[in-house]
Amino acid sequence: MAYIPRLKEEYKSRVISALTEEFGYKNVMQVPKLEKIVISRGVGAAVSDKKLVDYAVEELTKITGQKAVPTISKKDVASFKLRKGMPIGAKVTLRGERMYEFLDRLVTSALPRVRDFSGIKTEGFDGRGNYNLGVTEQIIFPEINIDKVNKIAGFDITFVTSAETDKEAKSLLAELGLPFKKN
Repeated sequence: MAYIPRLKEEYKSRVISALTEEFGYKNVMQVPKLEKIVISRGVGAAVSDKKLVDYAVEELTKITGQKAVPTISKKDVASFKLRKGMPIGAKVTLRGERMYEFLDRLVTSALPRVRDFSGIKTEGFDGRGNYNLGVTEQIIFPEINIDKVNKIAGFDITFVTSAETDKEAKSLLAELGLPFKKN
């Protein structure tokens, strides 16, 4: 028997019925689902030191369990001494099993390690059912050894859902375990 992530199993068994009850979907295919999670990190100091992008790629690879890729600048910005084609960040796109595994680790082990954590903000929705979350320190993930970190930096996590509205997306993510702040 193949391994199925805990959150994927929970989505099929509990979340679909809870969302159908809340929004009155007539078909199971109308129920919104998590399509992908994109983790990206900009490295502003990479203009002067190319090794910083390699560190960012290495850390994102450790955190997600999937090889990260460097991102390249699209245009010249003279005031930042930036040339077109220079590596300036790193990103990973997670789908399927790895996506559910990452979400499970984020909710159960990483977010509780944030100092003075009282929930994540509800302002990160974009109007199309996607949610953006900023993480200020990469050391909240247990995969990162604090002794080997050369610079504490944050990154952005984007949850892409098939939801039509922000309300549906918020309900989906809350059912999957994201701890939103109570208003």
